[in-house]
Amino acid sequence: MSETQSSLLLLFRGPMQSWGDESRFATRTSHAYPTKSGVVGLLAAALGRRREDNIDDLSLLHFGVRVDQPGSLMKDFQTATPAGAKDPLPLISRYYIANAVFLVAIGGERALLETLEKALKSPRFPLYLGRRACPANVDLVIGIVDQDIDTALREHAEWYANTRHKRLLSRIVDLPIFRDPLADENTAPRHRRRDLAVSFNPEHRKYLWREIVTAKPVRMENPDGNDVLDFFSTVVTS
Repeated sequence: MSETQSSLLLLFRGPMQSWGDESRFATRTSHAYPTKSGVVGLLAAALGRRREDNIDDLSLLHFGVRVDQPGSLMKDFQTATPAGAKDPLPLISRYYIANAVFLVAIGGERALLETLEKALKSPRFPLYLGRRACPANVDLVIGIVDQDIDTALREHAEWYANTRHKRLLSRIVDLPIFRDPLADENTAPRHRRRDLAVSFNPEHRKYLWREIVTAKPVRMENPDGNDVLDFFSTVVTS
């Protein structure tokens, strides 16, 4: 990854997002932050690719997320009765993240990133933040920077949380970063998730395991922060 010098920065924010990662049967979960497979699906939709089309070039892109505002988990119940049927289909539980904001970095060759940037600004298919009930925000694209994904997430100065959220926090805030491992990075905390999309074909969906690094968080100054929280933080750590 060290050879990658360009990153496309995206902003995900909206009333709801839902990044399914372990959905089974009647329970459709959402991960706490955007999944790589979900973002690859968004990029494929922008390019106008069908579910049967190859996505290898997109899955090989480097991927990272900075959590600017974690939001809150919501649960919705859904059911339906097919025409002519006496009984409804089983009740389905769907989970969403409400009022979350994420800074996403896509790393790769600049030529491909420029193609993706153009497609995201004028997508062939509608764009969603995970599921179809969650349309993407119009200010999705921030732009391309000549930095790898870790540097891009770490050095992007603007913090996109809303003022109400900032007032609930202290005057110094650490924003989590979750990303693909860097080249020769062996000591950073990491976990595995089945989140690498190989095929979106409805007849043969396929996802592989990938490693996710919990990187050192980004420290932000918060002028809107809460003095009381600062006082208790000082007491606890002193």
